[in-house]
Amino acid sequence: MSPLLRAACLLATIALPIAVSGVPGARLPAYVARAAADPARKGQVADDARRHGPEIVAFAGLRPGGKVLDLIPGAAYWTRLFARTVGPRGHVYGVWPKAYADEAHQNVVDYEALGHTADFANVSGSVQPTDRLTVPERVDLVFTAQNYHDYPDAFMGKLDPSVFNKAAFAALKPGGVLLIVDHVAQAGSGMRDTDTLHRIDPAIVRKQVVAAGFRFVGESRLLANPADDHSKAVFDKTIRGHTDQFIYKFVKPLHQAPVRR
Repeated sequence: MSPLLRAACLLATIALPIAVSGVPGARLPAYVARAAADPARKGQVADDARRHGPEIVAFAGLRPGGKVLDLIPGAAYWTRLFARTVGPRGHVYGVWPKAYADEAHQNVVDYEALGHTADFANVSGSVQPTDRLTVPERVDLVFTAQNYHDYPDAFMGKLDPSVFNKAAFAALKPGGVLLIVDHVAQAGSGMRDTDTLHRIDPAIVRKQVVAAGFRFVGESRLLANPADDHSKAVFDKTIRGHTDQFIYKFVKPLHQAPVRR
């Protein structure tokens, strides 16, 4: 075997756990497994089987030293996992649009406190104008779970999601990943159900994100639930915590096509 072919095989072997980790039961990269088992997040481990956090982090391709923008991080389930994955050389920036922060004030307070602990010193939070999104440095991953559908809603000012997509594109390094997790709405419904059922049609999300310059590179079915018929609000007690959710992965191209004039 030639040295070039041997190197290619080695790279394929290294990349394999990341490439297949978007399916149940796949082997996690060692650094993700270590992050998941870290005592600093022991209170969250019970949620991992349902939320598939470690597998989704691996699907995103996040690595030690990485930088993350966690949009609307809520109670910090994802932030804690990201922070332990990227380690002390990495950083997690939790960002709340002001309209959302006004609705979740205690989450914002708790998040700020988290960043002042020894275990999560690589975490910082900010509240920003609802129609903007910035970070102090370009990041490797922009992540949002169950919040993309909020942008067109009344409390967010009925913003076009392109506001977020364009800002996410600008925040990412070339080759960086945008990962969107959200509740599935009925096919063909577009954004009809965002403010009522808190769901969105995956097809419109993909169309909107690609229009911002991203390349769609795949999806994971880790959070799929065929028993969810997409007709109930996500807070309905018969489906809450078990909605059918899509996980879409987009990449900012390494090289942008020249603008034609």
